[in-house]
Amino acid sequence: MSIAVPWIIKYRPKNLSQYVNQEEAKAFLSAWIKEWLRGGTPSKKAVLLHGPPGVGKTALAEALAGEFGLQIVEMNASDFRRKSDIEKVAMIASKARSFDGKPKIVLLDEVDGLSGKEDLGGVEAIIDVIKNTKNPIIMTANNAYANQLRTIRTMNEVVLIELKELRQKDVLEVLKRICEAEKIFCDDKALKTIHERNKGDLRSCINDLESIGRTYGKVTLDLVEKLLPYRDRELDPFETLRSIFFAKYTWQAKSAAMHSQLDFDTLLQWINENIPVQLTEPENIYQAYEALSRADVHKGRIIKSGSWDLLSYANDLSTAGVSLVAKKEKLKWIKYSFPAMIKMLAETKASREKLLSAAEKIARNVHVSRRTALAEFIPLIRVIYRLDRNKAAYIMKSLNISPDEAVVITGEQEARQLLEKKLSELAALAKKQEKIEKTSKPESKGYKPAGQSRESSSKHSRQRTLF
Repeated sequence: MSIAVPWIIKYRPKNLSQYVNQEEAKAFLSAWIKEWLRGGTPSKKAVLLHGPPGVGKTALAEALAGEFGLQIVEMNASDFRRKSDIEKVAMIASKARSFDGKPKIVLLDEVDGLSGKEDLGGVEAIIDVIKNTKNPIIMTANNAYANQLRTIRTMNEVVLIELKELRQKDVLEVLKRICEAEKIFCDDKALKTIHERNKGDLRSCINDLESIGRTYGKVTLDLVEKLLPYRDRELDPFETLRSIFFAKYTWQAKSAAMHSQLDFDTLLQWINENIPVQLTEPENIYQAYEALSRADVHKGRIIKSGSWDLLSYANDLSTAGVSLVAKKEKLKWIKYSFPAMIKMLAETKASREKLLSAAEKIARNVHVSRRTALAEFIPLIRVIYRLDRNKAAYIMKSLNISPDEAVVITGEQEARQLLEKKLSELAALAKKQEKIEKTSKPESKGYKPAGQSRESSSKHSRQRTLF
């Protein structure tokens, strides 16, 4: 039984004539490679191809290699976090030529996935490779103007080439060529609808074409329109996980996440909880968690720098990255577990709400922010409670903290009884004081006890009540 090759790989352009549009880029790269083939070393040793996802950056480098019969050595720069990792592969590839004496094309894919600070010299390593290379280097990036690429893009040895978003007619040309090769009927209106939905992303268009063409043997507008509501249907958490783990192709895993009811953060927790449930091989479990860890690293970079273009990497790693390591023939139907973290947050929601309510009361009485009340005053009340429970109960009463909130603050049910007892004592004392005031004779008009004003008496009374 032959394995079906995904169309995105099967119909990858083998030479520049099969690569649509981007004529200026193709002309420059052809002239540039010819300089290398003549045995010289051009002043521009490296090219940085940049443009939106799916525009064909990697495909152009591969088509260039095919055009001139050159070997291509490819590595994804975002896979390496240490300088030594990049040097180990890139330096060897950049200095050694093929057996026939021809140069190799060194392809550094997705260099904007590197972080200048967190990848421990990764950017510096690439700079050294470019300066010392004896082979042409092609880099790709979605965003060439990311901060971490500033030193690379400003090098004298590097030239930037922008690949524009493909026009509709270019995308349709490729899709029709695939339909003819596969001998399936393709409706022009259906192909236009696929293009519009994917906004010029050729890679996604080909994946959509394959999903319909392989299944139905034809691509019609009716089928495309029927497919859209299906793809737009939100998958529940269990359907999402099953689709990711059992996906045969990376696009299927990514599509499952795209149409899931779960947001990105929650999906990460679900996958994290169920990797050891679904996978059985220790090596596969390790690889899946490694992919998930890298996704979390990109998520942290997004939060820190606001570079939302990294989200595509995080999505790919957490879905396709996990799916690729799963051995489909060994997967069984498993009842997935609810994430422990989400379960804990649900169980503690009432307690957290009471703690916030107590913090708001403290903030109003003491004239501080709620954050300060949570960070400083509530821990202080806990310390006082351990040293003198009656005093702590008195303070909580003065701050209008309820018995339920007292239990959450102290972590002990006994605090409820203490506070309720203190409230009854104070209520009884207030009633007794009111009775005394009613039965006592009024003082002479204008009479004040020696050395005491009404203001000082009132102040003393307030102090006695609060403390």
